[in-house]
Amino acid sequence: MPNSSQLLRILIVEDDEDDYMLLTEYFKNLRSWQYELKWVQRYEEALKELCSNYHTLCFCDYRLGAKNGVDLIKDSVSNKSDTPIILLTGRGNYQVDIEAMKAGAIDYLIKADLDEDRVERTIRFTLQQVNNLRKVQESERRYRSIFEKSKDIVFISSIDTTITNINYAVEEILERSIIACLDMKLLDFFNDPVNAARFLELLQESGEVENFETELLKKNGELTTCLINASIELDSDNEPYVQGVIHDINDFKKAELATIQAEKLAASGRFIRTLAHEVRNPLNNIDLAVEALGSPHTEEDNGVMLGIIDRNSHRIGTLITQLLQSSNPSDMNLELLSINGIVERVIALTADRVTLRNIKLSFAGDESDPMVMGDANKLEMALLNIVINAVEAVKEQTGVIRIATLQLTGSVRISISDNGCGISKENLTRLFEPYFTSKRNGIGLGLATTLNILQSHEAAVEVSSEIDKGTVFVINFIAKDITTG
Repeated sequence: MPNSSQLLRILIVEDDEDDYMLLTEYFKNLRSWQYELKWVQRYEEALKELCSNYHTLCFCDYRLGAKNGVDLIKDSVSNKSDTPIILLTGRGNYQVDIEAMKAGAIDYLIKADLDEDRVERTIRFTLQQVNNLRKVQESERRYRSIFEKSKDIVFISSIDTTITNINYAVEEILERSIIACLDMKLLDFFNDPVNAARFLELLQESGEVENFETELLKKNGELTTCLINASIELDSDNEPYVQGVIHDINDFKKAELATIQAEKLAASGRFIRTLAHEVRNPLNNIDLAVEALGSPHTEEDNGVMLGIIDRNSHRIGTLITQLLQSSNPSDMNLELLSINGIVERVIALTADRVTLRNIKLSFAGDESDPMVMGDANKLEMALLNIVINAVEAVKEQTGVIRIATLQLTGSVRISISDNGCGISKENLTRLFEPYFTSKRNGIGLGLATTLNILQSHEAAVEVSSEIDKGTVFVINFIAKDITTG
């Protein structure tokens, strides 16, 4: 609704005084606004008034001598005037109407058709259009500010990724000027042509690409790792274009690599300290036994000391063998295996422990009998380590262990869950480290060996756990079609 308190500053550009007087009659009974009028007759004076941007709107006659109203509209627009102009003509002319609208006229009226109601409707329409235009301009300014000040590269390109607009962030991230980037293809920034082709393929297939990680070339040839999000949109002419954002993650990648290296060093330190501790104990026992043999002793003492030496040297040999097996398993004997059959044999091997602890163990095998390529003995060893840990983690009589296999599209899943004591978040991150164990008499090589075996079978393992609620191991193998082998 119009604001009755709004003062309209109306400029009338008319070189005929009679027409001006007639037009002013239509303003006298305006119900919705207060107004003030200013009348100018000469073209140059009209242009000066319009460029002052003082007036709310302007009624302009088409005929103004050597130049016309369309010329005035064009000149005012080129001089950055934002005063809306309503063009008036003595009689209708379609060509003038089209020309005026293209030049920027807000409306086009025929003098013979004017009356008070039409003038009021025209003013109301003009004010609404101006209000809408200002909202659009404000929105454009807001988004232009976001576009220009974004720390990420924001770009617009044609469908073949030829860049038509790009923000200043490209100068910081890729060290390229905006002008140099225009008319280049985004794909030209890719270091790997295969990645570039894959990006374009994904974009054209689905209409959008999310978090596409790739290395982009800086102007000096250096590489930076980036994430690209892009989508295909339609402009006002229904023509497709590409808009996207490029986020520089190079510093993040460096920090991530440094963190991984630090974690590896920390894990290596813990491993060396634990191994030294495990070996030192039997070595101390051997040293004490050898020292005792150098003292006066009986035949019976001889046997005791030699037994100590034999057991502890065997202990050291076992540690080394387990270490080698956990870090570098021997060659595998690959064959097509029923994963249900492997799980059933593991359950048979743990039957005595399950019975003695009076716990429940259930198995839900997929009826399709999923098949994988693997080494039967090693897979049994890997799964047995997980199941034994579950048996030892649950309480007697109330313990429950559930094992299930599931055939998925392209993969086979094994899940092993228990309602045992659970694993803390700190220990969960170290679960597969060699010699890490929370058991009093454990060596800490069981799950390290398990992980190595599963990885050698190209299987992925995920572990989730909550203290006092239990633990879930999920293992995913690549499926094998039994009909093709």
